[in-house]
Amino acid sequence: MKTMTVKEVQDYMNTNKEVSIIDVREAEEVKAGKIPGAVNIPLGLLEFRLQDIDKSKEHIMVCRSGGRSGMASELLESRGYKVVNMEGGMLDWDGPTE
Repeated sequence: MKTMTVKEVQDYMNTNKEVSIIDVREAEEVKAGKIPGAVNIPLGLLEFRLQDIDKSKEHIMVCRSGGRSGMASELLESRGYKVVNMEGGMLDWDGPTE
């Protein structure tokens, strides 16, 4: 599984305007703040929302600490999606939130 640090994700976002970020936390967790532009698809619903995820793009997976996004990355990878897990999750995120 491919991974990126929070710093690498922030740098990537600064140089690429078309970044796809999927936040797999529960809706209640996301209310506290998410990375601007991130789409919330809770881990438990991911399998049912595959049609909403563009298979031609690479997606950065995010959760609270990196565990659930790692599981989401494995699931999507096994289905042929290009994904990267953000290590450390929102606990390590010090960038802007919405």
